[in-house]
Amino acid sequence: MIVQNFNHKMAAHCESGTITSLLNHGGLNITEPLVFGIASGIFFGYFHKMKSFAFPTFIVRNKPGQMRTNIEKRLGVRFKNYDFKDPVKGQQTLDQLLQNNIPTGAQVDFFYMDYVPSWERVHINVHFLVVTGKTENKYTISDAYFPQMVELDADSLEKGRFAGGNMSPKGFIFHLDKLPADIDYNKAILKGISKACFYMLKIPIPFLGIRGIRMFGKKVVEWPKFARDTEHLSHEIMKINILLEDQGTGGAGFRFMYATFLQQAATITGKPQLAELSAELMKIGDGWREISLFSARIGKNRDLGPDKLKQLSEMLYDRANVEERFFKSLSQAIK
Repeated sequence: MIVQNFNHKMAAHCESGTITSLLNHGGLNITEPLVFGIASGIFFGYFHKMKSFAFPTFIVRNKPGQMRTNIEKRLGVRFKNYDFKDPVKGQQTLDQLLQNNIPTGAQVDFFYMDYVPSWERVHINVHFLVVTGKTENKYTISDAYFPQMVELDADSLEKGRFAGGNMSPKGFIFHLDKLPADIDYNKAILKGISKACFYMLKIPIPFLGIRGIRMFGKKVVEWPKFARDTEHLSHEIMKINILLEDQGTGGAGFRFMYATFLQQAATITGKPQLAELSAELMKIGDGWREISLFSARIGKNRDLGPDKLKQLSEMLYDRANVEERFFKSLSQAIK
C-alpha cells in the first residue's frame, strides 16, 4: 500500500517541511517559509544548567508541535492527531490510514531512523517525517532531510515512535483532516509576525527572546566550570554550530528562512517594508553564521581560553542588540 500522488520534497526543517508536504498533498499551495513564518517559528531560548539539561543549551525555534497548532489557528486547517500507549494499536492505526491513502506525519526519535548514516544519528525525540506507504515489513518514508523517499523497517519505526525519555513521542501521528474553503493569508501573516515580535521582545521570561540571547552572552563564559574536561567543553562549543546550522534550520538559526518568509509576505500583504526587513535579516543571519564558524573553529582547535569565550560572548551580545532593533522595526512595519 503506497499513498498515491504524494510529492516528496526536501525542506529546511523537519516539522515545517512535514506540515508543508501534508498541506501541499491536500491541495494547498503554500511554501515552507510561509508555514514557518505564519506559525511564528522564529524564536530564541537559553537554558542554563538545570535538572532538565545536563549542560547549558539553547533553542532557535518555537516548541516542537507548536508550528502545527499555530498553523491550524491561523489558516483554519485541521489536523487529526493520535497518540498511543500500545505500540500494536499504534501500528494498526498507521497501517489503516495508509490503506485509506492518507499520508501520515509521525514524531520519532531520530536515532532509530536507520536510513540515516550511523555517525549522524543522535537521540532526539522531536524529529518529524511523513509515512507514505508500507510493503511487507518496510515503511516508505518522506523525510525532509533526504533527496528521495527512503525505506525503514517496521521495527525501527516502532522504536522511534515509542522511544522513552524527554518529550517522548508516545506513538504520535497526525494527518490533514480539513482545509477551509478560503484562507485570509494577509491576516495569517500579520498575526504570525505579531506573535513572533511579542515572543522576541516582550515575553516576560528572562531566558527567552532577546533577553535569552543576552543571557547566553553573559553565561557562555561560565561554560568551562560545567564541563568534565577540555574534550567535553570542545564538544559543547562545537554544538553551537550544529544547533545554528545543521539541525534543519536552513542556516543561521532559521534567520535565513524567516528572511525568505518576509520576502514572500511582502508580496502577499503589499507591504514593501517587509522586503526591506528581509534584506536586513539576511545580514543579521550572516552574523549568526560568523558565530557558528567561530564556535566550530575554537572548539575544533581546543582554543577555549577566557579570551575566546569573552569574544564569543561579545558576538552574542551584538546579535541581541541588532535583533532587538530588527524586531522593533518589524513590529512597527505591520501596524
